[in-house]
Amino acid sequence: MSILKKVLLILCSVMIVFAFIGCKKEGPAENAGKKIDNAVEKADKKIDKAAEKTGDKLEEAGNKVKDATKK
Repeated sequence: MSILKKVLLILCSVMIVFAFIGCKKEGPAENAGKKIDNAVEKADKKIDKAAEKTGDKLEEAGNKVKDATKK
């Protein structure tokens, strides 16, 4: 085997080892990040529901005012 082939084989082996090292379990920062993402997503859904309810109530109040001014 030539020297170039040996060097390429070693480089490929090292790259594979580094690839496996990079795939280890998630750490506490990753877990905290996921929890924060979930909390933000839940809060966003609740805000959307509240805004929708508020919009409905405002529309209802506007209709009542409109009806009251017609009489």
